Amino acid sequence: MSEQSRRRPPKPYRRPKKDPVRILAFEALRAVDERDAYANLVLPPLLRKAREKSDFDARDAALATELVYGTLRRQGTYDAIIAACIDRPLREVDPPVLDVLALGAHQLLGTRIPTHAAVSASVELARVVLGDGRAKFVNAVLRKVSQDDLDTWVERVAPPYDEDAEDHLAVVHSHPRWVVSALWDSLGGGRAGIEDLLEADNERPEVTLVARPGRATTGELLDVLGEESALPGRWSPYAVRLAEGGEPGAIDAVREGRAGVQDEGSQLVAIALANAPLEGRDERWLDGCAGPGGKAALLGALAAGRGATLLASEKQPHRARLVDRALTGNPGPYQVIAADGTRPPWRPGSFDRVLVDVPCSGLGALRRRPEARWRRRPEDLEGFAPLQRALLREALSAVRVGGVVGYATCSPHLAETRVVVDDVLRGRGGPAPEAELVDARPLMPGVPALGDGPDVQLWPHVHGTDAMYLALLRRTA
Repeated sequence: MSEQSRRRPPKPYRRPKKDPVRILAFEALRAVDERDAYANLVLPPLLRKAREKSDFDARDAALATELVYGTLRRQGTYDAIIAACIDRPLREVDPPVLDVLALGAHQLLGTRIPTHAAVSASVELARVVLGDGRAKFVNAVLRKVSQDDLDTWVERVAPPYDEDAEDHLAVVHSHPRWVVSALWDSLGGGRAGIEDLLEADNERPEVTLVARPGRATTGELLDVLGEESALPGRWSPYAVRLAEGGEPGAIDAVREGRAGVQDEGSQLVAIALANAPLEGRDERWLDGCAGPGGKAALLGALAAGRGATLLASEKQPHRARLVDRALTGNPGPYQVIAADGTRPPWRPGSFDRVLVDVPCSGLGALRRRPEARWRRRPEDLEGFAPLQRALLREALSAVRVGGVVGYATCSPHLAETRVVVDDVLRGRGGPAPEAELVDARPLMPGVPALGDGPDVQLWPHVHGTDAMYLALLRRTA
């Protein structure tokens, strides 16, 4: 060391700058990782708290939301890029460090934030939440990431399509390989369709409202929101689509329960069951898996318009309370109970229409819950399978002869859709009342590309909805 260096005073310590937007995004990602939380449940209270404590404004909230959801959607791609920039296996990097790196990678590769600002802000975040030592590591890695754009990185880290098509798509479109394979099997067709579907999963979904019949109309919602803020739904007569950035909680009809937030695919499922042709009485309807209450609220309103009553059943008491809240103010009679649909308290043959929207992997709603793709495993489907079959068998027992059951699931995975229905119809796994499939396609008028029937699979890239599945079954004996 030179004499001059020895005499030079050390640089004074500089406190890291606290950026509330990025700290909030980091806290949300940690909650998703540590507590298996969902971002759509974690983020709103964090945003409310931030608004109350500081001058956190709408632009800050929008940036925090983009950082969280963008990072989660592209996590697989960013992990592959980060892995190429470090000299150890990714699993040896502490999860909080990976979250900061992924947030930085998204700012560099997935937003218009300038390179120097993205790196600097990420390093400052690392100093606050990780400490100065690990902040140096973050700085070194992100400087390597910043040397190329996303397309260049993807070309480098993804295997060629011709050598391994599923792994190529998994890296390029940020889905686990097994999910790519399952979605491709369900969709069929060639490369273009699966790429369109995977890309649709990575897009921010529209917020869609439902005007509950007898309590609100789409015209009322459109008049209140104005042409610049809302559009009519594409397929459902009760749907209104909000423009980007629209806040449903600020709408009086939503606060009062006369309207709600509900994907158009979910609306179509409830409407199709309600409109399925019946002979004889049409007085008692059942929603056998009613939580958290969106479909039950729409079914209850439709039932009330015909003088029918709805029984909404949900196994989990806390979710049953959500159902009760959603149905409060329904124009007709209804009842909400906490009951297990596989061991029901009602008598067989009690109902004319029954809906079972069964628990599932949720692979049809990856636009809304991007973290689910990383949380689910192929073996999870084995756990859902017995429950899905049991619920459908009991639903067929609950409906009268000539009545209709709607089997619905927010998953396009064949093991959760057609395989379940086929097994129950054939008596595999346990006896069930005799039933026949009803063509559901005419009950979704105007909706294109519904396939060969008689069941229906909706798709994000085709219909702009979640990937909802519906099979209608009429009990015959």
